Amino acid sequence: MGDFIYEKIPQFTAETIKKKRPRLMAVVNDNCTGCEACIEFCPVLCIDHPPPEQYTGVVIPPVRIRWHECIGCQICARVCEGLAWNAIDMISIDEFEQKFGIKVGDGLSPPEEAEEHSEAAAPRG
Repeated sequence: MGDFIYEKIPQFTAETIKKKRPRLMAVVNDNCTGCEACIEFCPVLCIDHPPPEQYTGVVIPPVRIRWHECIGCQICARVCEGLAWNAIDMISIDEFEQKFGIKVGDGLSPPEEAEEHSEAAAPRG
């Protein structure tokens, strides 16, 4: 049989969660067609579409990556590259933080949300 583009992509049997700060971050570029091929392969389910109000008039909006959940596994980029779109770039976490002004930690929520949750959960008295 012929070579399938998915043969080089690792298969995950269970959902994975972020355990530490990644070394790489996935960034969607302007080539994204919104095809959703990457969504099914993401082991942490951090890829979706932005809310419709952010992309009015666009038939199929591009996908977005929730950076605070991304583990930097590169699977989405490999899937997209295999399908010839090359719409997801993997950049170093330091470059990502500098370029976008976002600090990435090892939590499942953005740092500002994590602080709000910890303050709300703190005992009062």
